[in-house]
Amino acid sequence: MKLKISASLILVLALSACGSMRQYQAESQGAIDFARAGKPDSALAVLESNNSDKDLLYFLEKGQLLQLKNDWSGSSSAWLKADAKIHDWEETAKNTPDKLFGDMGSFLINDKTRRYDGYDYEKVLLSTLLAMNHAASGDWGNARVEVKKTHEREAIIAEFRSRAYEKDEAEAKNRGVKTTFKDLKGYPTETLDDPEVLALKNSYQNAFSHYLAAFVYEALGEKSLAAPGYRKAIELQPNTKVLEDGLSQLDSKASKRGMSEVLFVVSSGLAPVRKSVSVPLPIYRVGLTAMSFPVIRSGNDFAPSQLKLDGRFLPVSTIASVDAMSRRALRDDMPGIILRSTIRAVSKGVAQKQLNDRDNNASAIASLVLGLVSVITEQADERTWSTLPAQIAIVRATLPQGMHKILVPTLQGQEAFDFKASSPYQIVPIRVMGNQVYFGQTDLASVVLDAVATESADAIVQSVKPKKAKK
Repeated sequence: MKLKISASLILVLALSACGSMRQYQAESQGAIDFARAGKPDSALAVLESNNSDKDLLYFLEKGQLLQLKNDWSGSSSAWLKADAKIHDWEETAKNTPDKLFGDMGSFLINDKTRRYDGYDYEKVLLSTLLAMNHAASGDWGNARVEVKKTHEREAIIAEFRSRAYEKDEAEAKNRGVKTTFKDLKGYPTETLDDPEVLALKNSYQNAFSHYLAAFVYEALGEKSLAAPGYRKAIELQPNTKVLEDGLSQLDSKASKRGMSEVLFVVSSGLAPVRKSVSVPLPIYRVGLTAMSFPVIRSGNDFAPSQLKLDGRFLPVSTIASVDAMSRRALRDDMPGIILRSTIRAVSKGVAQKQLNDRDNNASAIASLVLGLVSVITEQADERTWSTLPAQIAIVRATLPQGMHKILVPTLQGQEAFDFKASSPYQIVPIRVMGNQVYFGQTDLASVVLDAVATESADAIVQSVKPKKAKK
């Protein structure tokens, strides 16, 4: 990509960008504080006040906050609007991927000028959490639609990333740019070289998404589809007993009259934020230039290690780390970020030299303004789905249908909840934020599941026909 842009145009773009770049982490902090305090309605009010433009992040955050309220239909509605935007990205990625590789604003001004399409792990988790919403409210048919979408989405992402990395590598080689983050003096490389990050195959596949898919297929009596899901979950998170049990006990598990197979999904903490760090970058013909890069430091959120169900302790098994996935996404994106940062520095340096060479008062003032604006606009992109959990864990139990009591540990004690096991297969989401617990109990009595009164899991397939995906 060759950029031959006039100094005047760069100055105009830089000035226009000054007032338009969002400070997203500052915006979202108020909503997060209210969510931690158990006030999701106040969190939603803050979200609304900060978002006159209903972009992808707005719908992602709204869906998560509504889920905390057990507003399954509202949460799914918001997430389906986010999903429509992701679908637009998918169509572009499949048909005209060059449109997604970069735009003038990101190469000349700042990555914040790019349209936010969500990180790869956010795209996958969106369809996974939609599936959980549907299943938790007894809509197994639409849950099946979403888990199928998850598989397709992973394939699209894999193909697009392969092309993007090749393009960035070729561009960097053509320009003689080193794109290894380890060359950035002063950058906290240990955050991206963490063993937990390096252990991930990529940033978007996770054991929870595939285990949930398998559980949905199992609930619908489609064991031939459930088995590959459990196997993939084991591959992504090896040596995890609950995953191995899902596969080994698949054939022996059968819906028995009066019993429920309950999957507790225990999400804890909040995904780590992206922050901007300034690092001196040596640029050919420009000199040492301060550039901003995103950094993610692992959080230290409380995560329960066990639940107490009807007086017995059950271990909680973490099978997906959004914390690690977000850092893996940044690690994989760093070559492209460094490439764009280098091109920006060169373009601005050349533009400033052009203005200085004109040797008149107007150009001197313009050069000074460009220098000041360049400092102001040199910020790393901090946008991210901030209400996602840091960790996702599961507990699975076979329970007699009826009322049960569960104790959920918190940072300062525990919270007690009564819940009803009411169908052959059931999902109960639990969200822990420090000392706050959101318990996703759904009254399935209102859901028509004729299979509850039978002994055959096959009856679920007949009573819950897959529905058309909402648009």
